[in-house]
Amino acid sequence: MLPARFATILRNIQRTNRITPHQENSVETVQLQQPAEAEESAPRIPGLLESIGNTPLVELRRVRAEHGARIVAKLEGNNPGGSVKDRPALWMIERAEKNGHLQPGKVILEPTSGNTGIGLAMVGACKGFRVKLALPECVSMERRQTLLAYGAELVLTPGHERTDGAIRQARRILEDDPDRYFMPDQFANPDNWLSHYETTGPEILARTGGDVTAFVAGMGTSGTLMGVGRRLKEHDPDIQIVGAEPVEGHAIQGLKNMCEAIVPDIYERNRLDRVVTVEDRPAFAMTERLALEEGLFTGMSSGAAVCAALQVAADLSPGDTVVVLLPDRGDRYLSTNLFRSICAECPP
Repeated sequence: MLPARFATILRNIQRTNRITPHQENSVETVQLQQPAEAEESAPRIPGLLESIGNTPLVELRRVRAEHGARIVAKLEGNNPGGSVKDRPALWMIERAEKNGHLQPGKVILEPTSGNTGIGLAMVGACKGFRVKLALPECVSMERRQTLLAYGAELVLTPGHERTDGAIRQARRILEDDPDRYFMPDQFANPDNWLSHYETTGPEILARTGGDVTAFVAGMGTSGTLMGVGRRLKEHDPDIQIVGAEPVEGHAIQGLKNMCEAIVPDIYERNRLDRVVTVEDRPAFAMTERLALEEGLFTGMSSGAAVCAALQVAADLSPGDTVVVLLPDRGDRYLSTNLFRSICAECPP
């Protein structure tokens, strides 16, 4: 038996919550939002490959040329595969699929110093293609481990031959079994530079409002310089396009000295207004400086590009803008000597 006061309270609650016939009918007509309607109103989420590009552009506040132009950096390490090479990797593969050169069952084969291979391995994983890569044995362990994590098959070539040795090895593999492989050939494929003409260049113009005095990037396949350069020159023929070239016998992974290496077919020297030569030690020291002073954890080719950008900025006025492209992240070089000594006595 409930105490009298609790029984009274209970009766009052039941009386208050009693539903009349009219209320009951009203309740029956109430409907929850259908799941289909919720799905239709939800924003579309892009897939991984659609997330390539639209990387940040940031101003360097402490690493700058005194009394010179401001320097803004395009952070390509923010791409899902960790480097600028995601862009041409996707473009070359999707164009090959469209024109029928790459069909299900074929293996993607490519020579690489690491970043293009990582981009291809990532794209291949998303699309269900096997990937086989020839690369110098001297590339950083992080690059090799990343490629293996994506399931790529690696064929290592002598380190002293640099990327040229990987190019020759990949060509031999292709010649032995041409029906099995598709080689994008980043060094000769116009889709390499076209990816930058269609994406990187327009992004730079959009973020700067077209206010660009000079563009600086490292010289490797030259795809970035050729593509971005074309787009920027169409906007303003007076924009300077500057290549950062390593010295002969350099140890900067990902870059080429055109006097000692196989010159890429897509490279056109007359599209560059200037070439700045960068030595190893200043490039490595600048890479560390970017981390310590700007909070930018980048790779060694980024240090080389910023060294060149500083020289360009010093020749310009404070109202000018130099855009420099930083190709990848520093976590791909932790096993090297890059971040172990400010003087970088030992080559990575």
